[in-house]
Amino acid sequence: MKITETKLKGCYILEPNKFGDSRGYFFESFNEHTFNELTGTDTHFVQDNQSYSTRGVLRGLHAQAGEHAQAKLVRVLQGTVIDVAVDARPDSPTFGQHVAVELSAENDLQLFVPRGFLHGFVVLSETATFFYKCDNFYSKESECGVKFDDPALGIDWGIPAAELVISDKDQILPTFKEVFG
Repeated sequence: MKITETKLKGCYILEPNKFGDSRGYFFESFNEHTFNELTGTDTHFVQDNQSYSTRGVLRGLHAQAGEHAQAKLVRVLQGTVIDVAVDARPDSPTFGQHVAVELSAENDLQLFVPRGFLHGFVVLSETATFFYKCDNFYSKESECGVKFDDPALGIDWGIPAAELVISDKDQILPTFKEVFG
């Protein structure tokens, strides 16, 4: 597996070693030992989540706060998305900065989003099946988020705003500054 640290410390792009022949292909999508060795972490995932969305659906920017904070390892099983991680760790030198990575069933890339980050994605293809591992259990009481189009973050979602499909809940999220000062 090839691993590349993004400009945000602790946030990695992972590319599996893919073995193909006339029958198709094989790759190991996750191995805890290899993952922890490459990232220098001691991450143990406890929950898997999957979503299906249509073109233009934007989910985010979300996080779990406090003791329920989650690290995520995200990938796309079908389709293409732009995946975004925002560093919301106040003591980080990249606080308030983001990375955006195109993840697809074709490129098999994965993004590791550490605890203390906001996360979101938008679907570029007609449909997409999005899958992610979490290192902590979901807690409704610990949900937090920031508005996807906060100008202070300057995220280019790759789709015109008029084509975005946003949940009512995500439409009313506060700005980054309102949450993090």
